[in-house]
Amino acid sequence: MRPISIISVTSVAIGINMVRKIEVSPYDQHNQILVSNAHPPDWQNPTPDGRYNLLVIGGGSAGLVAAVGAAGLGAMVALVEKHLLGGDCLNAGCVPSKTILRSAKAVGDIRRAAELGVRVDGNVNVDFTAVMERMRRIRADISYHDSAQRFRDLGIDLYLGEGQFTGANTFEVDGRSISFSKAVIATGARAAFIPIPGLQETGYITNEGVFELTQRPDRLAIIGAGPIGLEMAQAFARFGSQVTVFDILPVMGGLRDPEGLDLIRRTLEADGIQFFLESQTQKVERAGADKVITFTHAGETKTVAVDEILLAAGRRPNVEGLNLEAAGVEANKKGVVVNDRMQTTNSAIYGAGDVAIPAQFTHTADASARMVLQNALFMGRKKYSDLIIPWVVYTDPEIAHVGQFDYEAEEQGTAVDTFTVHLQETDRGRTDGEEGFVKIYVKQGSDKILGATIIARHAGEMISEITTAMMAGVGMSKLAQTIHPYPTQAEIIKKAADAWNRTRLTPTVAKVFNTWLSWRR
Repeated sequence: MRPISIISVTSVAIGINMVRKIEVSPYDQHNQILVSNAHPPDWQNPTPDGRYNLLVIGGGSAGLVAAVGAAGLGAMVALVEKHLLGGDCLNAGCVPSKTILRSAKAVGDIRRAAELGVRVDGNVNVDFTAVMERMRRIRADISYHDSAQRFRDLGIDLYLGEGQFTGANTFEVDGRSISFSKAVIATGARAAFIPIPGLQETGYITNEGVFELTQRPDRLAIIGAGPIGLEMAQAFARFGSQVTVFDILPVMGGLRDPEGLDLIRRTLEADGIQFFLESQTQKVERAGADKVITFTHAGETKTVAVDEILLAAGRRPNVEGLNLEAAGVEANKKGVVVNDRMQTTNSAIYGAGDVAIPAQFTHTADASARMVLQNALFMGRKKYSDLIIPWVVYTDPEIAHVGQFDYEAEEQGTAVDTFTVHLQETDRGRTDGEEGFVKIYVKQGSDKILGATIIARHAGEMISEITTAMMAGVGMSKLAQTIHPYPTQAEIIKKAADAWNRTRLTPTVAKVFNTWLSWRR
């Protein structure tokens, strides 16, 4: 059995076009709106007229930013997309996942309401059908911003269909030959497949199929304890599924920090999730209606029977079928090969987003596309290595990070001082009754911020203060002088900066200062 895909495709001939009809399951009114915006079945591809200044291959986050940005500057732009405009972010990533996570957070709030003196009589019942219907409705509403008609109105020539390079400066789609001066490959990535014996035959879903579900699986196995795995694990556990998470590594959500791992694991286990980290999945087989996973953990061989398996163990770049060799573009298992300025091995062709960069996030896809525009159209010299990239895992509490971890800096030979403040050390943390912390990694002997990790309910909002400081070259000294509203959870950042400030007091200065304070009293 093949993994469930978010799209089913049939082709019908309309005039000279081969229109690919795409349906997103369940094909209700919301998904019909989504498809009518993101891949309208009656779309007529334009006829190329001259050479385009920029060809954009892929209509996900990176591709759309590049196409819209170039068109806004007056460039002649062609955009090619074979599936749904909006890419993973709209269709099978950020938008649907954060919508159902909001419902899961509401469940968590109700279940812990008694800790705050609020008693809820009776059981908390989750209407899974309504949760998923709300997700489809919101996704459909947002899809207008990524609609075919909008890009046509912006002056972009949109080609829907599969295409491939036919030369160093030519690309063919729907029988039409497109010539270009510059191009950007922004075809994104998809869930990676792990060759576990029996998995393919037994059946599984990925981040695409999970948002097609209309019935909640009573027992859900998740292979992979990365961001997608953890977010979906907590959501489905709060919705009422019995969730088991497997991973071959001892880490979760990109964290190696022992304190952070302990906090996140305790929180998720409190939601009823069972973890088998450092486990090896041996095989998957069907036993009646059950999907049975055989695995080894702590030296023992065990089995778990589930109703559904979510595979969330990494991403694989979409480079197949593009005939990259004809364009002189090199690719490997990590995607198209690019230099620090996002150029491929064909200097006229660039890469952007998940197909080209290791930091596979929507916001880095956006940033890399903006960099490509400057470098491709304005002979810019922007470098990917100069980016300071924050990321967030949207569990409850959230995990947010920017820059380097302490161990990464130390592995590169940089001595690091770590300044840690716990959320309960702030008055707002106490009033909210929440756990969490900030750890700011500072180059020893200076106030230079190398990175930071925040675990808190709103960590994703809080990390931007530190990201901005790093971008502006602002260190701990300025953060210590920055007035933070009281009471807020973000005060942990100022408290960490204050802790750094106190290290500047030498024993002599501290003695004089304490003597002065005694005299003042």
